Amino acid sequence: MCDEIEPAAMAAALRAWYLAHGRDLPWRVGPAARASGEHPDPYRVWLSEVMLQQTTVAAVRERFLRFTARWPKVQALAAAEDADVMAEWAGLGYYARARNLLKCARAVAGPLEGQFPADRAALQALPGIGPYTAAAIAAIAFDLPETVVDGNVERVMARLFAVETPLPTAKPQLVALAHRLTPEMHPGDHAQAVMDLGATICTPTSPACGICPLTRCCAARASGIAAELPRRAPKTAKPIRLGIAYVARRADGALLLETRAPRGLLGGMLGWPGSDWSEAPAPAPPVAADWRALEAEVRHTFTHFHLRLQVQIADVAAATDPVQGHFVPARAFRPEDLPTVMRKVWALASSAFDRANPDPR
Repeated sequence: MCDEIEPAAMAAALRAWYLAHGRDLPWRVGPAARASGEHPDPYRVWLSEVMLQQTTVAAVRERFLRFTARWPKVQALAAAEDADVMAEWAGLGYYARARNLLKCARAVAGPLEGQFPADRAALQALPGIGPYTAAAIAAIAFDLPETVVDGNVERVMARLFAVETPLPTAKPQLVALAHRLTPEMHPGDHAQAVMDLGATICTPTSPACGICPLTRCCAARASGIAAELPRRAPKTAKPIRLGIAYVARRADGALLLETRAPRGLLGGMLGWPGSDWSEAPAPAPPVAADWRALEAEVRHTFTHFHLRLQVQIADVAAATDPVQGHFVPARAFRPEDLPTVMRKVWALASSAFDRANPDPR
């Protein structure tokens, strides 16, 4: 059982497994490269950790490569236009991360002269860097013995030690257990090894216990409950909010969009003008027009609520002067610059335009 095996032996077993089976990720410097003298770039580690919050590796991989091709160093990102970064972030969700990304890049590129601090507390003092991200950067980029606990690590710890207390109540206990296993030597490799173990072996469903390097010390496997852990407290139902999105197309094909206020949900992102999002939204058409409500609605889920949007469309005259938003020429409009919910609106609206009134271009 786990209590009978020294943490150092478990860490050694994990690292040996990681040397052979660790994932090849574009932001990662593997153990062999580290041994040959290559060091992780703190900028790339930080960027990947911010991108990976609430998002999968599969969704982030190509976006990370695009980001680093366009802004290869923190100074380049700091000098970028806000709108360009927000457009590049579109589709990754949790858009406050993109705003904080710019704030942090500018803090590092300016007062810190392009150098991320090699200290967890100093990292956490930077904009948008919380306890987890600070620990991850400190461990992975600087090989400091910090304990890194994400969802994968929580699952591994819950199973290794058969922690049956539901999440989120169990979080402090799981962090303490992860800290117990964090070695002084190669803590960066260890952090990535535990995350990789959770992502590829100790998966949420059907864990591959037979090939796990820690299988003989896993208390949950010994008890036959590995697939049941970690337990989670029952979720409360998310409220439903309603709204109206207005899509206006000018006679020359230009589309009416707005840049949302810098604060709040989807802050700073490009989107369609619309009403408030509430239980009873008030109509707020951005121009006087013959608006037509579509039968289908857009459904989207945010962290704390479900959103249902009625979509209204209208063709407007070339001389139309909107009270909200600005017209974007058809040649400059790129749906991929929109956040996901706004892309859903466009998918409905563009189909309706095509059916009822072909593009005037």
